[in-house]
Amino acid sequence: MKKKEVVLTLIVLILSGIAALIGLLSSTGAHPFSFTSITGEIVTIYGNGLYQRDSIQIVAQGLASDLITLVLAIPVTLVALYYTIKKSFKGSLVLTGMLGYFLYTYTSYVFLWNYNRLFIVYVIIMSLSFFAFVLRMVSFDLSTVKNHFTDRLNIKTIAGFQLFVTVMIGLLWLSKLTPTWFGTLAPFGLEHYTTLVIQALDLGFVLPVAVISAIMLIRRQAMGYLLSSIVLVKDIALLTSITAMSINMMMQGVQTSVVEVGIFFVLDVLGIFVFALLLSQIKKSKTQNALSEY
Repeated sequence: MKKKEVVLTLIVLILSGIAALIGLLSSTGAHPFSFTSITGEIVTIYGNGLYQRDSIQIVAQGLASDLITLVLAIPVTLVALYYTIKKSFKGSLVLTGMLGYFLYTYTSYVFLWNYNRLFIVYVIIMSLSFFAFVLRMVSFDLSTVKNHFTDRLNIKTIAGFQLFVTVMIGLLWLSKLTPTWFGTLAPFGLEHYTTLVIQALDLGFVLPVAVISAIMLIRRQAMGYLLSSIVLVKDIALLTSITAMSINMMMQGVQTSVVEVGIFFVLDVLGIFVFALLLSQIKKSKTQNALSEY
Protein backbone atom coordinates (compact mmCIF):
# COMPACT_ATOMS: atom_id res chain seq x y z
CA MET A 1 0.00 0.00 0.00
CA LYS A 2 1.44 3.35 -1.07
CA LYS A 3 2.04 6.13 1.42
CA LYS A 4 -0.32 8.54 -0.39
CA GLU A 5 -3.20 6.08 0.04
CA VAL A 6 -2.53 5.86 3.78
CA VAL A 7 -2.37 9.65 4.07
CA LEU A 8 -5.58 10.16 2.08
CA THR A 9 -7.43 7.57 4.15
CA LEU A 10 -6.27 9.03 7.46
CA ILE A 11 -7.31 12.54 6.42
CA VAL A 12 -10.75 11.21 5.43
CA LEU A 13 -11.12 9.54 8.82
CA ILE A 14 -9.94 12.56 10.79
CA LEU A 15 -12.20 15.00 8.95
CA SER A 16 -15.15 12.59 9.13
CA GLY A 17 -14.65 12.24 12.87
CA ILE A 18 -14.56 16.01 13.34
CA ALA A 19 -17.64 16.53 11.14
CA ALA A 20 -19.59 13.78 12.94
CA LEU A 21 -18.70 15.15 16.39
CA ILE A 22 -19.74 18.69 15.46
CA GLY A 23 -22.99 17.38 13.98
CA LEU A 24 -23.78 15.41 17.14
CA LEU A 25 -22.72 18.02 19.70
CA SER A 26 -23.70 21.38 18.17
CA SER A 27 -26.77 22.91 19.80
CA THR A 28 -26.98 26.58 18.89
CA GLY A 29 -30.05 28.09 17.26
CA ALA A 30 -33.77 28.46 17.73
CA HIS A 31 -36.48 25.86 18.25
CA PRO A 32 -38.34 23.74 15.66
CA PHE A 33 -40.76 25.65 13.44
CA SER A 34 -43.06 24.92 10.52
CA PHE A 35 -42.29 25.90 6.97
CA THR A 36 -44.37 25.57 3.81
CA SER A 37 -42.30 24.38 0.85
CA ILE A 38 -42.73 25.52 -2.75
CA THR A 39 -44.68 22.31 -3.42
CA GLY A 40 -47.12 23.11 -0.60
CA GLU A 41 -45.78 20.54 1.86
CA ILE A 42 -45.71 21.65 5.50
CA VAL A 43 -42.24 20.82 6.84
CA THR A 44 -41.03 20.88 10.44
CA ILE A 45 -37.57 22.49 10.46
CA TYR A 46 -35.15 21.28 13.15
CA GLY A 47 -34.02 24.81 14.06
CA ASN A 48 -31.06 23.78 16.23
CA GLY A 49 -27.32 23.21 15.90
CA LEU A 50 -25.38 22.60 12.71
CA TYR A 51 -28.42 21.18 10.92
CA GLN A 52 -30.86 23.92 12.01
CA ARG A 53 -32.11 24.62 8.45
CA ASP A 54 -32.88 20.96 7.72
CA SER A 55 -36.10 19.09 8.41
CA ILE A 56 -36.55 16.98 11.54
CA GLN A 57 -36.78 13.88 9.33
CA ILE A 58 -33.42 14.52 7.60
CA VAL A 59 -31.72 15.56 10.84
CA ALA A 60 -32.88 12.35 12.55
CA GLN A 61 -31.23 10.44 9.73
CA GLY A 62 -28.12 12.61 9.75
CA LEU A 63 -27.50 12.34 13.48
CA ALA A 64 -27.79 8.55 13.29
CA SER A 65 -25.42 8.56 10.32
CA ASP A 66 -22.92 10.69 12.26
CA LEU A 67 -23.08 8.27 15.18
CA ILE A 68 -22.53 5.19 12.99
CA THR A 69 -19.64 6.93 11.23
CA LEU A 70 -18.04 7.78 14.57
CA VAL A 71 -18.47 4.50 16.48
CA LEU A 72 -18.44 1.96 13.65
CA ALA A 73 -17.23 3.17 10.25
CA ILE A 74 -14.08 4.96 11.42
CA PRO A 75 -12.85 2.15 13.75
CA VAL A 76 -13.56 -0.54 11.12
CA THR A 77 -11.71 1.47 8.47
CA LEU A 78 -8.72 1.98 10.77
CA VAL A 79 -8.49 -1.77 11.45
CA ALA A 80 -8.85 -2.50 7.73
CA LEU A 81 -6.14 0.07 6.96
CA TYR A 82 -3.78 -1.63 9.42
CA TYR A 83 -4.30 -5.06 7.86
CA THR A 84 -4.04 -3.63 4.35
CA ILE A 85 -0.62 -2.23 5.23
CA LYS A 86 0.22 -5.75 6.42
CA LYS A 87 -0.72 -6.96 2.89
CA SER A 88 -3.95 -8.68 3.92
CA PHE A 89 -6.30 -9.29 0.98
CA LYS A 90 -9.34 -9.35 3.31
CA GLY A 91 -8.21 -6.08 4.87
CA SER A 92 -7.83 -4.48 1.46
CA LEU A 93 -11.34 -5.53 0.41
CA VAL A 94 -12.87 -4.12 3.59
CA LEU A 95 -10.86 -0.90 3.33
CA THR A 96 -11.95 -0.31 -0.27
CA GLY A 97 -15.59 -0.98 0.61
CA MET A 98 -15.44 1.40 3.57
CA LEU A 99 -13.92 4.14 1.40
CA GLY A 100 -16.95 3.59 -0.83
CA TYR A 101 -19.12 4.17 2.25
CA PHE A 102 -17.42 7.49 3.03
CA LEU A 103 -17.66 8.56 -0.62
CA TYR A 104 -21.39 7.80 -0.75
CA THR A 105 -22.17 9.29 2.67
CA TYR A 106 -20.41 12.61 2.15
CA THR A 107 -21.56 12.96 -1.44
CA SER A 108 -25.09 12.84 -0.02
CA TYR A 109 -24.10 15.40 2.63
CA VAL A 110 -22.76 17.75 -0.06
CA PHE A 111 -25.87 17.62 -2.23
CA LEU A 112 -28.68 16.95 0.26
CA TRP A 113 -28.05 19.05 3.35
CA ASN A 114 -28.96 22.72 3.40
CA TYR A 115 -25.75 24.75 3.36
CA ASN A 116 -23.92 24.85 6.70
CA ARG A 117 -20.44 25.86 7.82
CA LEU A 118 -19.04 22.36 7.29
CA PHE A 119 -19.89 22.35 3.58
CA ILE A 120 -16.24 22.68 2.51
CA VAL A 121 -15.31 19.85 4.91
CA TYR A 122 -17.91 17.60 3.29
CA VAL A 123 -16.53 18.50 -0.14
CA ILE A 124 -12.97 17.66 0.95
CA ILE A 125 -14.05 14.31 2.42
CA MET A 126 -16.02 13.49 -0.73
CA SER A 127 -13.07 14.37 -2.95
CA LEU A 128 -10.36 12.61 -0.93
CA SER A 129 -12.44 9.47 -0.40
CA PHE A 130 -13.07 9.33 -4.16
CA PHE A 131 -9.37 9.46 -4.98
CA ALA A 132 -8.49 7.03 -2.17
CA PHE A 133 -11.19 4.65 -3.45
CA VAL A 134 -9.90 4.83 -7.02
CA LEU A 135 -6.30 4.25 -5.91
CA ARG A 136 -7.41 1.22 -3.90
CA MET A 137 -9.35 -0.19 -6.84
CA VAL A 138 -6.44 0.08 -9.28
CA SER A 139 -4.05 -1.42 -6.71
CA PHE A 140 -5.64 -4.87 -7.12
CA ASP A 141 -4.00 -7.24 -9.59
CA LEU A 142 -6.95 -8.66 -11.54
CA SER A 143 -4.85 -11.53 -12.81
CA THR A 144 -4.55 -12.89 -9.26
CA VAL A 145 -7.84 -11.84 -7.63
CA LYS A 146 -9.61 -15.17 -8.25
CA ASN A 147 -6.67 -17.05 -6.73
CA HIS A 148 -7.52 -15.57 -3.33
CA PHE A 149 -10.86 -17.42 -3.25
CA THR A 150 -11.43 -21.14 -2.76
CA ASP A 151 -13.42 -23.25 -5.23
CA ARG A 152 -16.13 -23.62 -2.57
CA LEU A 153 -17.21 -19.97 -2.83
CA ASN A 154 -20.99 -19.92 -3.26
CA ILE A 155 -21.19 -17.58 -6.22
CA LYS A 156 -24.95 -17.97 -6.72
CA THR A 157 -25.73 -16.91 -3.14
CA ILE A 158 -23.57 -13.79 -3.34
CA ALA A 159 -24.77 -12.76 -6.79
CA GLY A 160 -28.37 -13.60 -5.85
CA PHE A 161 -28.18 -11.38 -2.78
CA GLN A 162 -26.87 -8.45 -4.84
CA LEU A 163 -29.66 -8.83 -7.39
CA PHE A 164 -32.25 -9.18 -4.59
CA VAL A 165 -31.02 -5.94 -2.96
CA THR A 166 -31.14 -4.21 -6.33
CA VAL A 167 -34.73 -5.27 -6.99
CA MET A 168 -35.99 -4.41 -3.49
CA ILE A 169 -34.38 -0.97 -3.30
CA GLY A 170 -35.14 -0.24 -6.94
CA LEU A 171 -38.84 -0.97 -6.43
CA LEU A 172 -38.85 1.00 -3.18
CA TRP A 173 -37.42 4.12 -4.81
CA LEU A 174 -39.48 3.80 -7.98
CA SER A 175 -42.63 3.63 -5.85
CA LYS A 176 -41.78 7.13 -4.63
CA LEU A 177 -41.40 8.40 -8.18
CA THR A 178 -44.37 6.83 -9.97
CA PRO A 179 -47.04 9.14 -8.43
CA THR A 180 -45.25 12.12 -10.01
CA TRP A 181 -45.69 10.54 -13.45
CA PHE A 182 -49.47 10.74 -13.09
CA GLY A 183 -50.09 14.27 -11.85
CA THR A 184 -48.66 14.48 -8.32
CA LEU A 185 -46.54 17.63 -8.07
CA ALA A 186 -43.72 16.14 -5.96
CA PRO A 187 -42.89 12.78 -4.32
CA PHE A 188 -43.94 12.34 -0.69
CA GLY A 189 -41.12 13.29 1.67
CA LEU A 190 -39.37 15.75 -0.67
CA GLU A 191 -40.14 18.43 1.94
CA HIS A 192 -38.30 21.72 1.22
CA TYR A 193 -35.46 20.04 -0.69
CA THR A 194 -35.04 20.38 -4.45
CA THR A 195 -34.58 16.77 -5.54
CA LEU A 196 -34.15 13.16 -4.36
CA VAL A 197 -30.38 12.91 -3.88
CA ILE A 198 -30.24 9.45 -2.28
CA GLN A 199 -32.54 7.94 -4.87
CA ALA A 200 -30.47 9.53 -7.64
CA LEU A 201 -27.23 8.06 -6.27
CA ASP A 202 -28.78 4.62 -5.81
CA LEU A 203 -30.62 4.40 -9.13
CA GLY A 204 -27.82 6.05 -11.10
CA PHE A 205 -24.72 4.41 -9.63
CA VAL A 206 -25.11 1.97 -6.74
CA LEU A 207 -27.75 -0.39 -8.14
CA PRO A 208 -26.26 -0.60 -11.66
CA VAL A 209 -22.82 -1.43 -10.19
CA ALA A 210 -24.42 -4.14 -8.03
CA VAL A 211 -26.10 -5.70 -11.09
CA ILE A 212 -22.95 -5.52 -13.21
CA SER A 213 -20.77 -7.03 -10.49
CA ALA A 214 -23.30 -9.84 -9.90
CA ILE A 215 -23.37 -10.71 -13.60
CA MET A 216 -19.57 -10.65 -13.80
CA LEU A 217 -19.36 -12.84 -10.71
CA ILE A 218 -21.76 -15.39 -12.19
CA ARG A 219 -19.51 -15.45 -15.27
CA ARG A 220 -16.56 -15.98 -12.90
CA GLN A 221 -14.74 -12.89 -14.13
CA ALA A 222 -12.03 -11.48 -11.86
CA MET A 223 -13.63 -8.02 -11.70
CA GLY A 224 -16.85 -9.69 -10.54
CA TYR A 225 -15.10 -11.24 -7.54
CA LEU A 226 -13.51 -7.91 -6.67
CA LEU A 227 -16.53 -5.64 -7.21
CA SER A 228 -18.96 -7.99 -5.46
CA SER A 229 -16.75 -8.13 -2.36
CA ILE A 230 -16.42 -4.36 -2.21
CA VAL A 231 -20.12 -3.76 -2.92
CA LEU A 232 -21.02 -6.10 -0.03
CA VAL A 233 -18.83 -4.16 2.42
CA LYS A 234 -20.25 -0.82 1.32
CA ASP A 235 -23.82 -2.18 1.43
CA ILE A 236 -23.43 -3.51 4.99
CA ALA A 237 -22.03 -0.19 6.22
CA LEU A 238 -24.80 1.81 4.54
CA LEU A 239 -27.61 -0.56 5.52
CA THR A 240 -26.43 -0.45 9.16
CA SER A 241 -26.44 3.34 8.97
CA ILE A 242 -29.92 3.36 7.40
CA THR A 243 -31.24 1.01 10.08
CA ALA A 244 -29.89 3.37 12.75
CA MET A 245 -31.49 6.30 10.91
CA SER A 246 -34.88 4.56 10.88
CA ILE A 247 -34.70 3.79 14.59
CA ASN A 248 -33.78 7.38 15.43
CA MET A 249 -36.60 8.70 13.23
CA MET A 250 -39.11 6.59 15.13
CA MET A 251 -37.65 7.77 18.45
CA GLN A 252 -38.03 11.38 17.32
CA GLY A 253 -41.65 10.80 16.36
CA VAL A 254 -41.00 11.23 12.64
CA GLN A 255 -43.50 9.47 10.37
CA THR A 256 -41.67 6.36 9.18
CA SER A 257 -42.70 3.55 6.85
CA VAL A 258 -42.60 0.28 8.79
CA VAL A 259 -42.19 -1.53 5.47
CA GLU A 260 -39.06 0.49 4.58
CA VAL A 261 -37.58 -0.05 8.05
CA GLY A 262 -38.22 -3.78 7.84
CA ILE A 263 -36.75 -4.06 4.34
CA PHE A 264 -33.52 -2.30 5.25
CA PHE A 265 -33.09 -4.25 8.49
CA VAL A 266 -33.58 -7.61 6.77
CA LEU A 267 -31.20 -6.63 3.97
CA ASP A 268 -28.59 -5.58 6.54
CA VAL A 269 -28.78 -8.92 8.39
CA LEU A 270 -28.66 -10.88 5.13
CA GLY A 271 -25.73 -8.78 3.92
CA ILE A 272 -23.68 -9.54 7.03
CA PHE A 273 -24.43 -13.26 6.63
CA VAL A 274 -23.47 -13.31 2.94
CA PHE A 275 -20.27 -11.35 3.54
CA ALA A 276 -19.31 -13.75 6.33
CA LEU A 277 -19.72 -16.60 3.84
CA LEU A 278 -17.50 -14.77 1.37
CA LEU A 279 -14.78 -14.07 3.95
CA SER A 280 -14.75 -17.73 4.99
CA GLN A 281 -13.81 -18.70 1.43
CA ILE A 282 -10.82 -16.37 1.10
CA LYS A 283 -7.57 -18.27 1.31
CA LYS A 284 -5.10 -17.47 4.06
CA SER A 285 -2.04 -15.49 3.07
CA LYS A 286 1.39 -17.06 3.13
CA THR A 287 2.10 -15.19 6.36
CA GLN A 288 -1.04 -16.56 8.01
CA ASN A 289 -0.23 -20.09 6.84
CA ALA A 290 3.28 -19.81 8.26
CA LEU A 291 1.92 -18.65 11.62
CA SER A 292 -0.63 -21.47 11.63
CA GLU A 293 2.04 -24.07 10.94
CA TYR A 294 4.25 -22.59 13.67
